[in-house]
Amino acid sequence: MRNRTLVEKLNTLLEPERFHDYAPNGLQVEGKGEISHVVTGVTASLALLEAAADLHADAVLVHHGWFWKRDTPCITGIRYKRIQTTLSAGLNLIAYHLPLDAHPVLGNNAQIAKRLGIIPEGQWGEMDLGWTGTLSAGSLTAKEFARLCEKTFRRTPLLVGPEDKVVRRICWCSGAAQGFFEEAVDQGADLYLSGEISEPTVHIAEETGVPYLSCGHHATERFGIQALGAWVEENCGLQVTHIDIDNPV
Repeated sequence: MRNRTLVEKLNTLLEPERFHDYAPNGLQVEGKGEISHVVTGVTASLALLEAAADLHADAVLVHHGWFWKRDTPCITGIRYKRIQTTLSAGLNLIAYHLPLDAHPVLGNNAQIAKRLGIIPEGQWGEMDLGWTGTLSAGSLTAKEFARLCEKTFRRTPLLVGPEDKVVRRICWCSGAAQGFFEEAVDQGADLYLSGEISEPTVHIAEETGVPYLSCGHHATERFGIQALGAWVEENCGLQVTHIDIDNPV
């Protein structure tokens, strides 16, 4: 498949034009014109790019690409090494950030709900990135739900706030969305789940009585790119290899 054809299909699916994002979505670095093998991963780190080059892949499809708004435009240091590796291997770098968080089926938040047994009920917040739902199991304590998350995300989450709180209604947003916590409380959440945690998060949990669960930025954003890769394999007839470069954050 032509590289531009694949990007057109992904743009139609993910509708990046709907989002005011922090980095460009779609084709970030053009490589080989023909694509037959795609490597997927969470972040376009040097380790992922080198692994894709070793597999003689034609494209790398990620959630976290490059050219963030606050980045220096200078191609030096780690940026030089990443770009050199990408160009030398002829890799196409394709990235979707907020569109992959928000997609109603393949997105990170939709996939979190699917794996945790949450029945989605609505979206809220900036660009509808926050999600609300109820547990299909009925209710769990915050500590019991944290154990479920540990199995699902394959890492020990950090739970702050009352561990014995009975949880039925959950709000969540993948990645670094701890800043949405107070809005989640306003949405009536019994618990709020995201990837990262900040110093003020602990005080909000203690003062509102709503537990906060930090499950890891990388861990909460594994599932969307895996689902997108499966879609590419099924709908575009391409070989797709997922490589998880683990990250403790």
